[in-house]
Amino acid sequence: MSLLQYALLVLAGFGAGLVGYVTGMASLVSYPALLAVGLPPVTANVTNTVALVASGVGSTANSARSLGENGPQLWRWGAVSAVGGLAGALVLLWSPAGSFEVVVPYLVVLASLALLLQPRIRKLAGGKDFPILYLVGMGAVAVYGGYFGAGAGVLFLALTLTCTGLSVWRSAVLKSFLLGIANLVAAVIFSLLGEVHWWAAAAMGLGALCGGWCGPPVVKVIPPNLLRIAVSIAGFGLAGWLAFG
Repeated sequence: MSLLQYALLVLAGFGAGLVGYVTGMASLVSYPALLAVGLPPVTANVTNTVALVASGVGSTANSARSLGENGPQLWRWGAVSAVGGLAGALVLLWSPAGSFEVVVPYLVVLASLALLLQPRIRKLAGGKDFPILYLVGMGAVAVYGGYFGAGAGVLFLALTLTCTGLSVWRSAVLKSFLLGIANLVAAVIFSLLGEVHWWAAAAMGLGALCGGWCGPPVVKVIPPNLLRIAVSIAGFGLAGWLAFG
């Protein structure tokens, strides 16, 4: 690859890190960029997962205090995400191509609807939390995150806001951290068994680290309801792109 292509990947990584933290759609920016510089689809997919680990590192480093507010249960959630990321990586490497592609747009549409209707859903639930459903859903989202991940942030944000009483800000912080764990575990598997393009991963990872660091302050100044509605609308667009793109 040329120097210009590496520069493109750094910029795409920054955009993916920032957009991924704000909307949960990092792969919508990063994956096409990797394809654009000539990487084959499977190589682009595994390289994308490895590069986006840096986004989680950047955002977590800039929001560690908020993460600590979740207490001991953070370790349990982290373990579930790690197992899910491992399973997703193995599914990608050992299953037929496109195993999840048929159902993913429908999942993203469902998550976007849940985000849009979140205040109504929480009201109908009487403000109760659903810890078992949350853990099961978290594991499923982590599997998808380890497999491909486009829209995984939307799924996770919708899950957190409907199953718990956490604010949009704390949900965004948690989303980035737990999906970062799933990505990290998947990245380790891919580095051992997959076709990672390490120079592309390094260039994109540098940008993603900076973009992830910038994410928490940006989200903090966006009105929560505006962010929730914007992410849900973007999610519908993502579902269309996944289905027909």
